[in-house]
Amino acid sequence: MRIISGKFKSKRLIAPKKLPVRPTTDMAKEALFNILNNHYYFEDISVLDLFAGTGNISYEFASRGTENIICVDADYGCVKFINQTAKELDVNISTIKSDVFKYLERTAIKSTIIFADPPYDFSTEDFAKIPELVFKNDLLSDDGLLIVEHSKHTKLDNLPNFSYLKRYGGSVFSFFEKETKEEKYYLNGKDVSDSFIDSFFYDDIDFEDDLTLHFMLVFEKD
Repeated sequence: MRIISGKFKSKRLIAPKKLPVRPTTDMAKEALFNILNNHYYFEDISVLDLFAGTGNISYEFASRGTENIICVDADYGCVKFINQTAKELDVNISTIKSDVFKYLERTAIKSTIIFADPPYDFSTEDFAKIPELVFKNDLLSDDGLLIVEHSKHTKLDNLPNFSYLKRYGGSVFSFFEKETKEEKYYLNGKDVSDSFIDSFFYDDIDFEDDLTLHFMLVFEKD
């Protein structure tokens, strides 16, 4: 296992062979963090790592400067290894030994990024419980992402709050976000939400002078 970027770049970590884990591949990790790097300042976010396993993903966040990281896993050996590695790297990673679903039911802590990497052989119903509990219990910040890693044979794009997915080899990352209230714009009582921007920037409205433009722009906003 190798940390691919940040202050611990290229550092190799050797986990005990007996741990029941399937670490995210370097290729998939690098692609994922390229996406996240375009959306967040890692120093400013909080991370919840579910089914944390070896802590593979958490070390990448810590290497990039994230200081608020919580790892949850039900396996004692995984939790012990993460604690040892966090101490060795001198990074702030908290661990919780718990069934992930029970943890999601009882916690009230919000996170910017929630990453979940359950066993690939989970049933679709078990996969679906993850976003269900995260959004039901309001565990994601307003600008946050829930990222669920799964195999290409599992389909999650029909679930509520699904946003998009990315495929890397046999692995898939499904991204979920909070639903935002769509803003509605009205002109003379008519919903012009879909056409407003086009009408503003293109030539299908004739503006005789600036005063006409001003009055066109004064309308109700939901």
